Amino acid sequence: MRSAIHCALALALCSAGALAQQPIFKSTMPDGRVIYGEKPEAGAKRVDKVEAPPPKSGVTGLTPEERARAEQLTRQRAAENAASATKQRELDEARKQLKAAEAAREAGKEPLPGERLGLAGGGTRLSDAYHQRQKSLEAAVETARKRLQAAEGR
Repeated sequence: MRSAIHCALALALCSAGALAQQPIFKSTMPDGRVIYGEKPEAGAKRVDKVEAPPPKSGVTGLTPEERARAEQLTRQRAAENAASATKQRELDEARKQLKAAEAAREAGKEPLPGERLGLAGGGTRLSDAYHQRQKSLEAAVETARKRLQAAEGR
């Protein structure tokens, strides 16, 4: 919605500038009437080309108060757009970190060398180092999940 308003405003300003650059003709008719137009009137006894005044910069036709308000709204919208973009980047980064933490947890399920201990009667069991590593991987996922929830809540 905001970008549509900005586009419409930009189009209006551009078209106003384009109109100001078109030549204007002053046609004086035989009966004394004066007609202004984009092209000379047929049957005019005199035609003069009138130079358009130079276009004014910024928003035209506004009082200083209205112009100040329009500039304030423009600055406010720019700040809102920047805040929205920042929030989106934070959300994207939080999602990326959660996905990476979940992938690391999934990849870390297999015991590493040295994380299995042999038993006297045969067989093996997982070591405390394995269980500690699993806890740290799960904690990383939980931390990333909380960060994403916080970013979504803003």
